[in-house]
Amino acid sequence: MSLNDLYTPKQIEILKTVRSRPWHILINHGAVRTGKTVLDNDLFLMALIRVRKLADEEGEREPKYILAGVSSKTITNNVLSELRNRYGLNFKFDRQGDFTLFGVKVVLAYTGSISGLGRIRGMTAYGAYVNEASLAVKEVFAEIVNRCSKPNAQIICDTNPDSPEHWLKKDYIDKAGTEKGKDILEFKFELDDNTFLPDDYREHIKNDTPSGMLYDRNINGLWVAGEGMVYPDFDRKTMSISEQEMKELHFDRIVCGVDWGWEHWGSIVVVGIDDGQDVEHSNYYVIREYAHQHYDINDWVSVAKDIVSEFGNVPFYCDSARPEHVARFVNEGLNAINANKSIMPGIETVAKAMKQGRFKIDYEHAPRFREEIFTYVWNEQTGMPNKQMDDTQDAIRYAIYSDLQVQEQRNQSNINDRLAALKNFGF
Repeated sequence: MSLNDLYTPKQIEILKTVRSRPWHILINHGAVRTGKTVLDNDLFLMALIRVRKLADEEGEREPKYILAGVSSKTITNNVLSELRNRYGLNFKFDRQGDFTLFGVKVVLAYTGSISGLGRIRGMTAYGAYVNEASLAVKEVFAEIVNRCSKPNAQIICDTNPDSPEHWLKKDYIDKAGTEKGKDILEFKFELDDNTFLPDDYREHIKNDTPSGMLYDRNINGLWVAGEGMVYPDFDRKTMSISEQEMKELHFDRIVCGVDWGWEHWGSIVVVGIDDGQDVEHSNYYVIREYAHQHYDINDWVSVAKDIVSEFGNVPFYCDSARPEHVARFVNEGLNAINANKSIMPGIETVAKAMKQGRFKIDYEHAPRFREEIFTYVWNEQTGMPNKQMDDTQDAIRYAIYSDLQVQEQRNQSNINDRLAALKNFGF
């Protein structure tokens, strides 16, 4: 088996580069599904073997290496599970949650919050692997770099693109190869760099990816800010559905999204969901929009109870910014739940539904949506949507993305239950 059977030309280029010249930080960044993490996982194993040799030369009994990610879950999913499946490796964790592999103590660090500093402060490491580096808190990333102070220490990073103003882009990637960043290597991946993906599959991904910023980042691997509409693929002609047509549809479930307001408009949307082939390809129908200014909590309770009278005990995925309002809903017997408010994943979920023709709305009876949709735009400075003309858009995102997360967790729980049952029967 040759190297070409294991790695793409892009991956081979990086492997040859890191073995042929000195470096301190390697950042593999770019499009999704391009093999960045697969390569970095292998580089991580190679790094541990290298560290053990360096430690032997120095007489170090227990060399330390940092494995960092946003959370314990992401490290497990992106790194440890992949290595376990690929190479059959078993990781035996100590009481601190760390493990030893190839004679190197691997210390796990969580970069998603400032508290991640606690796990690595004061230690001296031979190197680090930072998964999803752009999602790291800047101060935690900087501390990881500082902790890797052994001679010839090397730091491996992978990440998808973010805003061009992101600190990782400006402070590290843009400086690679300059006098200030002569020990930094950076490589940009595009979807087409993954030659192991069939051509038709790559074309399918391209066709299904929302236009604009999401396409530039996910397909072309560019660090770009959003410009123009957040949902450029919305087409009122193909995505509008009449009230009568809506009544003739059957839904697997109905959910609501709630965005509180006062001067800003408040909004509750009712969304019917047809799972289609699976929950990741559900069809979403915005059945009702209730949008008002200067509605207090008593007014919204009345609206919600009317919805329950018509549609049953549906879940209300609520903006957690007003916990007293959520509590009032609960006290009134409403099925109120804090929404998953993750902005970019939520927007991408809605945008994909629009791009793939899985989003419909009773456009004529959604006046606030009509006002917002074509003026809901990106802020080029922050890389996030403008906080204007976003009220019904937020409510829709809360409903759709929160439901997707709930269904995916439920499916995983069902899988675990089935596996446990099979194990009990001796399989």
